[in-house]
Order: sequence, then structure tokens, then C-alpha cells
Amino acid sequence: MTHPLIDRLTTEFGWPRLTDSEALQAFVSAPGEHVLFVPGDPARNLETADVAVIAPELRMAFQNRFDCAVVDDDIETEARELGKTYKTPSLLFFREGQPIGAIAKVRDWSDYMDRITRILAAPAAPAVAE
Repeated sequence: MTHPLIDRLTTEFGWPRLTDSEALQAFVSAPGEHVLFVPGDPARNLETADVAVIAPELRMAFQNRFDCAVVDDDIETEARELGKTYKTPSLLFFREGQPIGAIAKVRDWSDYMDRITRILAAPAAPAVAE
């Protein structure tokens, strides 16, 4: 999963890179709202780099209401199953261990803003990529 824009999320923004099941569960189960960035293969999916650039901007737009982590290749399948979303790249939203929504692929900014506002307002429920 090495790509400079994905690496930037962990080096410049300090997002954790989740590499095993225990770290994944601990991250999504902590109090508050959380987003998992599931990049997929950046060599095969050109949208991955775009979402890697957009995700920190979304976090800032929502005034750091949620924290974010990058899902490592080794647990990508597990994360997608946990969020009930199978497309990549994906942003998977959780509240205290429960999926509350997901956004797959690149979207228009206004679409992100609308969808994230609705996701954060929703009660915990199974995630469905929009």
C-alpha cells in the first residue's frame, strides 16, 4: 500500500496505521466517532490518491469531530467486512464500535458534506456505501 499521499496521512497528520485486528477493534471501539480510510491498491485504483488528499480536508471541515486511521493491506478485508462496505477507496464511519455509514469512491465536495452530515447524525447501524 505504499503511496506518498497515503504515507502523508500517517507522517504529516499523525493518523495511526492499523496493522492488526486488535488495533482495528481498539480504534473503532474508543469513545467518539471514527473514520477508517481503506485505500485499496493505489496502483490499480487511481481514486485512492484523491481520497487520501480529500480525507484530511473533510476532517478539518467537520472541525475534527472524528478521528481517522489508515487501514493497512493486511487487515483491509476485515475492515471492509466490519464496515459492510466492499468498494475501495472507502471512508468507513464508526461510533463506539458500531458502523454508522460509509462513503466509497471519490465524490463531489458537496456530496461529501451532505453525506457526512447525515452519517454523523445517524444512530449506529450497519454501514452501507452510498
